[in-house]
Order: sequence, then structure tokens, then C-alpha cells
Amino acid sequence: MIGIIDYGMGNIRSVQRALERAEGKTLLVDRPEQLAGVDKIVLPGVAAFEDAMIQLRTQELLDPIVAAVKSGTPYLGFCLGLQLLFETSYENGVHQGMGLLPGKVVRFDLDDYPSTPPLRVPHMGWNRIEWENETNCPMLEGLNSGQHVYFAHSYCVVPSDENIIATSTEYGYNFTSAVWKDNIFATQFHPEKSQSVGLRLLQNFVKL
Repeated sequence: MIGIIDYGMGNIRSVQRALERAEGKTLLVDRPEQLAGVDKIVLPGVAAFEDAMIQLRTQELLDPIVAAVKSGTPYLGFCLGLQLLFETSYENGVHQGMGLLPGKVVRFDLDDYPSTPPLRVPHMGWNRIEWENETNCPMLEGLNSGQHVYFAHSYCVVPSDENIIATSTEYGYNFTSAVWKDNIFATQFHPEKSQSVGLRLLQNFVKL
């Protein structure tokens, strides 16, 4: 059973439908006791970092999620679900994340990367993901470096450990678009909006 964390931020139903298309059995989780009934966790989200952390604490979900991931439960995060994994975010101040991965979350700074037409923040739409670190990540099985996926974000992660970078994407400069470490996989892009590429990624997660 795949537990989709429902903390009121993001297109939860779209994520649920996408996982069900990938033949996954899902449960919307909005209470901590529900985590006992799942063997995988998905954390999507489209919102402000601080608001998400507050809401996860308010619903008493934060500590159980962290404990489950540390114990080895497979975790898949999308967009904000990637950013929340890290230690610190600089979105509208300085905020502590889950601290499951070392690094920070910063806003795109494109001042030194002029282009015609000019690049805009947020980064919206389709872009390529390129493999990093000769990745053999099981979540990317059946996919190819250079394929297009869908993004919608103003902030990106900067891992302290470059070995966890699974894919990168160019938007003025190369930023981390997916990470992988042990049972943790997370993407800056939205698999539920990425058509066949996103479906294959979700199928790979379901098969774990």
C-alpha cells in the first residue's frame, strides 16, 4: 500500500490517479496512525516550504514520516516533496526542513545567465533531465537521459553531497532535478504531469 501524504498542499487527487494508472494501491494519509498501514510513502506538494512544514507538524505527520524513512520505508517526493527532505530552505526567510538529506533550498538566481528571450522564474514547462553519477537508480529503469518532464518551481535544491544527484537539468545553469539515496528518491519535476516518462517512473516505484 502506497501512502500519499495529504497535508492540503498540492494536487493530491491527480497524484493518486497517476499512481493508480501505474497499478499502485493507494491510501490518502492525513493522520499519523494511518502510516502503520503503508509500505511506501509519496509526498507531493505545491506550496511554500514554511507553510508545508507547519502543516505537517500540525497534523502530527512530520516525525512519523521522518522515522519511517529512516527505518527504510521507500519514499518518493515530487517538487516540494523533494525540497522538504533537505536541511534548510531560504524561501521567505530561513527554515528548517526534515534534514533527511544534507543541503539547502535556494531561489533560482539567473542574473548572470542572460538569454533571448530572458529566462523567467518560476521555471515552468517541459525540460530535459540528464543522468548524473552514472546512475543505476531503479526509479529511472526504462528511461533515457535527455527525456522531457514537466516542471513548475521557483526554488531548487543544492545537495551538499553531489553523489546523491540522480539527474540534472539546465535552466540558465545546471540544477538538481532528482536525487536518490538508498530508499529515498525525489524529483523537482512532476511525474503526474510528465506523461509517459512520469508514468514509467511511477510504475518503477510501484514495483519496488
